[in-house]
Amino acid sequence: MREEYKAELCFPQLNNSCKKRTRPHSESMIIYTLLPFLSLLTVSLNLLVIISISHFRQLHTSTNLLLLSLAVSDFFVGLLVVQFQILLLEPCWLLGDLACILCSFLPYISVPATAVNMVLISVDRYVAVCDPLRYGTKITPKRVKICVLLCWIYSVFYDFLFLFDNLKQPGKYNSCYGECLINVNGNVDLILRFIIPTTSIIILYSRVFVVAVSQARSMRSHIAAVKLQRSKTVKKSELKAARTLGVVVAVFLMCYCPFYGISLAGYNYMMGSSTHIIMIFLVIFNSCLNPLIYAFFYPWFRKTVKLIVTLEILQPHSRQANVL
Repeated sequence: MREEYKAELCFPQLNNSCKKRTRPHSESMIIYTLLPFLSLLTVSLNLLVIISISHFRQLHTSTNLLLLSLAVSDFFVGLLVVQFQILLLEPCWLLGDLACILCSFLPYISVPATAVNMVLISVDRYVAVCDPLRYGTKITPKRVKICVLLCWIYSVFYDFLFLFDNLKQPGKYNSCYGECLINVNGNVDLILRFIIPTTSIIILYSRVFVVAVSQARSMRSHIAAVKLQRSKTVKKSELKAARTLGVVVAVFLMCYCPFYGISLAGYNYMMGSSTHIIMIFLVIFNSCLNPLIYAFFYPWFRKTVKLIVTLEILQPHSRQANVL
């Protein structure tokens, strides 16, 4: 009987060892089959976006630089978050307390970056639609690069802020040996990573929507001046970009709202629970959907993917190819 009891422990030789958790077959299928497949798909699709925007000169615009930053954060979500989460979801943690902290720190640098990139994209579309005449002077590639750099610096700082207490004394919050528990300030996380970004996005896109509707009505008016007709074409392209990126933002909100909705409702769930696994799935699913949205709305993305898959980008002067 004593041997059976020890067999249920993560470290049978230790009295303070954690007990092994049993997992339903359906959860095991999701963790070891669906999540790795989604991870591979997310990495592959976002890598296509990264190569497309980085390689082809025609795509080196301010808006596309923001899409590139978003694709990089989504790429790392697929590459790191899933792999480390599968480790953290194991019945026993065998890699030690410091590795537990690092496995929580490294992948989640990219998660807050996704939220900040969404805010930057919303600001870009707000200026493009609401103040188009000064868009070129306000949103320059140099300023966008600075904003993207600050976005990633903020993400690293964000991780240090919430994991600093854990780094001072690794394993402080573990109740037994073989456990990996991280303590974070949930209220501050809720405000900085969800409420502030989400509120900013909703306010900016509400304004974009009002202006877009107003411009759409003016386009239908019976004015046939050539100069105005040209300006209409510019407006249509900006409105189309705003609509596409609006879909990206809407998908982001739908995937992240359940996670923070649970927090706002006061419901606490354990790491490794079914609810936790579903929340992880939604985060990865959001990072996987963004490139699919580009493929559906952006003809240039479909063209560049064809050039990449057929290896035509290896040809001389392929950077100057016409993909628009």
